[in-house]
Amino acid sequence: MPTPSLAALPIRRLTPRDRTACADLSEDRGWPREEHKWGFLLTAGKGYGIDDPDGGLVAACVVTEYGRRDRPALGAIGMVLVAEQHARRGIGRRLMRHVVADMGTTPLTLHATPYGRPLYEELGFKVTGRAEMVRGHFSPGGPEPRTGTRAATAEDLGSILRLDEEVFGTDRTHIVTRLPAFADQLRVAEENGRITGYAAAWPNMDTHVVGPLIARDTETAQALIASLAAHTDRRLRTDIDVRHEELLAWAKERGLASVGSNAVMTYGVTELPGDWTRRFAPVTVAAA
Repeated sequence: MPTPSLAALPIRRLTPRDRTACADLSEDRGWPREEHKWGFLLTAGKGYGIDDPDGGLVAACVVTEYGRRDRPALGAIGMVLVAEQHARRGIGRRLMRHVVADMGTTPLTLHATPYGRPLYEELGFKVTGRAEMVRGHFSPGGPEPRTGTRAATAEDLGSILRLDEEVFGTDRTHIVTRLPAFADQLRVAEENGRITGYAAAWPNMDTHVVGPLIARDTETAQALIASLAAHTDRRLRTDIDVRHEELLAWAKERGLASVGSNAVMTYGVTELPGDWTRRFAPVTVAAA
């Protein structure tokens, strides 16, 4: 039988069973396999993919929705990938058009690499910010943080959820409640019995990714990063909103070097909801 044209191949919903195929696609494009992250995203979000008649995937992406299930307040698009042998043939554009149409009136956001940004601009996304990725072995130094931190407990979950919704601007229960199983560490900052911030460190290849990072102020964010670093031998990696200049400078002074940046883009909304002054880093750039 003749091989169908790429334009005729159907776009289908992916499931957690597609994790290995998605990781294979990542590897095909020179990305880390990131199976742990793929599993998290395919469980918490909606995956879209195009099957290759010869096996594997031609393309894939994931959308993580926030807010009410029947009427999401925001959708975050990530992990947009097209197999190398099928690149530059309009498949990514077709997949993204499908996703945007499928999301209807839901506002969208994504972190765009310089390579992907022209496509997203063509589709109507606008640049509204930037996140800088820093990575390295954390070296303690300087004054000890005055903010107290500790490992989160099950009893903290309600307070963490309330703080997260206040700062992020919409409900993320399905993400936050998965963090204890997804992350190796989940820690909170506390003052007078009140939680003023929280952060997770989850495993990604040979690093621990710090995210989400929600904190009352820069000092609290510093205390949380330092406490996470104190409990791992791995390099840390995180994606910090560039408006948090003080935290970025502090992280670099402690051994985390800049390794790149992504443009934060939105569609259907001029800025992200919530309080950016307390939102320092996303759980992952693939899920805002």
